[in-house]
Amino acid sequence: MKADYYEILGVQKGADEKELKSAFRKLAMKYHPDRNPGDAECEAKFKEINEAYECLKDPQKRAAYDRYGHAAFENAGMGGGGGFGAGGFADIFEDIFGDMMGRRGRSSGGRERGADLRYNMEITLEEAFTGKTAQIHVPASVVCDDCTGSGAKPGTQPVTCQMCGGAGRVRATQGFFSIERACPSCHGKGQIIADPCPKCSGQGRVTEERTLSVNIPAGIEDGTRIRLAGEGEAGLRGGPNGDLYIFLSIKPHDIFQRDGADLFCKVPISMTTAALGGSFEVSTLDGTQTRVKVPEGTQNGKQFRLRGKGMPVLRQSTVGDLYIQVAVETPQHLTKRQRELLEEFERISSKENHPQSTGFFARMKEFFDSSSA
Repeated sequence: MKADYYEILGVQKGADEKELKSAFRKLAMKYHPDRNPGDAECEAKFKEINEAYECLKDPQKRAAYDRYGHAAFENAGMGGGGGFGAGGFADIFEDIFGDMMGRRGRSSGGRERGADLRYNMEITLEEAFTGKTAQIHVPASVVCDDCTGSGAKPGTQPVTCQMCGGAGRVRATQGFFSIERACPSCHGKGQIIADPCPKCSGQGRVTEERTLSVNIPAGIEDGTRIRLAGEGEAGLRGGPNGDLYIFLSIKPHDIFQRDGADLFCKVPISMTTAALGGSFEVSTLDGTQTRVKVPEGTQNGKQFRLRGKGMPVLRQSTVGDLYIQVAVETPQHLTKRQRELLEEFERISSKENHPQSTGFFARMKEFFDSSSA
């Protein structure tokens, strides 16, 4: 017959969490296999102490044990619903559906993949044009140097969980069904740490800020995701590291708007330049100045195309174009002489000088005349 868990730890049935922990640590230090090498009796006692503590420190397991005793964890325990431990059906459903909802990081024996990390980075349009190598600082969990990831105090080692034999999973039978779930003793780790590492508190990982170099290729687009394999959180108990995902956003530019590999901008020109013709210079992202010729009679909204002056296409040798739309600026704050000249120009203008407005008003007149007829 199994010994009473409270008697094993030497505490009263009403002992609180602090008393339980203190009793466990004292006994674990005394009977730990590392302190009693080759002593099978001490090893058996240590496993018994650990089993008792793992049950009593968990409120649900403790409540079930107080009510049913050891039968709570046997196949016939808890009124025929046994085999699932004191966690009850909520734990069962969590184990069944947990993997279906994406909880797949843990493998047999407690090896657990580290979590993926996300890093948001904003770059300028100029940096997206040329490409760059960026230095980023990422706080992340890394393997503890003191315990090399075991979680145990240096000089000690975790012991294999007696309940699951180090597998981290146990199988329970319910009628015709057999369900595998995380071991309730080691919580799926496969090992028990009696003497935790002081630096990482038994976690096997510590948080540090790492500096990483990230290559941003020329032509990269807004919203691009860059994956750095193995640069996420450190895995647990020898598990693989997670990945780091960098999400790029491009800061809005004061002059240029981007559409794929093409760039667009608006350039104001004077009314006289639009009417008489002329030229202007525009700065492009490649650092050059390009002169754009404005033909005589250029209308507002006219678009000019500069081939090869847009954005480079990612991982290709092609380059997009730059489209320049002119905005004809109407003069303001006229002097008396300027007004006189414009009025004179209006008097001597003909229909040929304003073909669009002349044509528009002619169509308007024709429309209303036909409507009233």
